[in-house]
Amino acid sequence: MTETLRVACVQVTATTEIARNIALAEPLIREAAGQGTELVCLPEVVNLVQRDRDAQFAEARTEAEEPALAAFRKLAAELGVWLHIGSLAVKLETGGKLANRGFLVSPDGAIKASYDKIHMFDVDLEDADDQRYRESFSYRPGEEAVLVQSPWGGYGMGVCYDVRFPALFRDLTQAGARILTVPACFTRPTGEAHWHVLLRARAIENGCFVIAAAQCGEHEDGRKTYGHSLIVDPWGTVLADAGSEPGVIVADLDLSRVDAVRGMVPSLKNGRDYRKPSAFSLAKAGE
Repeated sequence: MTETLRVACVQVTATTEIARNIALAEPLIREAAGQGTELVCLPEVVNLVQRDRDAQFAEARTEAEEPALAAFRKLAAELGVWLHIGSLAVKLETGGKLANRGFLVSPDGAIKASYDKIHMFDVDLEDADDQRYRESFSYRPGEEAVLVQSPWGGYGMGVCYDVRFPALFRDLTQAGARILTVPACFTRPTGEAHWHVLLRARAIENGCFVIAAAQCGEHEDGRKTYGHSLIVDPWGTVLADAGSEPGVIVADLDLSRVDAVRGMVPSLKNGRDYRKPSAFSLAKAGE
């Protein structure tokens, strides 16, 4: 198992057309590979950002026909890098919905793992214009957590809103994760308030590196995303932050840091089983 890893996050402002999004991402992937990275990570829905459901379904393709997946697999093989396609909007064969599906592609272009986003972003944001989201209207949620046995040890796959559900990442860590990933298309209001805090918390509480490639800027469908792709170490230190514009960030990970941090604060070992809380009557308590 390799103890060092040079990783990159690619940050883009994806459009409503798959072909244009491939063209946006490709030069940045090449730039990242040119900096000697072994793993390049892309954001959530890197192939298609489209809030209009009819237009979204007209543009989306099945996994077998998805041009971004084919293009990125070919590029990974050409460049000889691991490529984590944060997620693609993929049309399902049945059920009339999409999957928000991430892929980990090896340096020979093979798909080594895929993960369907489990937690759907169904929210209403206060004090924000047109900030009502119903991801479950278009997408079918995933049902299985995914841990990949990578050259760097356990590699846990999440997507965006999953970051608000710490039990998922604790389960991945207890199954062997040393790296957790959260590719995202985070809204600007929630990003400004919570993005750094949530990602640092997932790193700290699990003693893992966290890699989070993100979308940024103002999109054609009216969405505004926060950016700030992050690479965070197990102590919660931000190793790289992409800011608010498209681009590439790179960091060198020393995976031995995982064991060192867990040795200092062994919360994974110190956890205990307990009974879940039961209702407690205030009237009874006052008797």
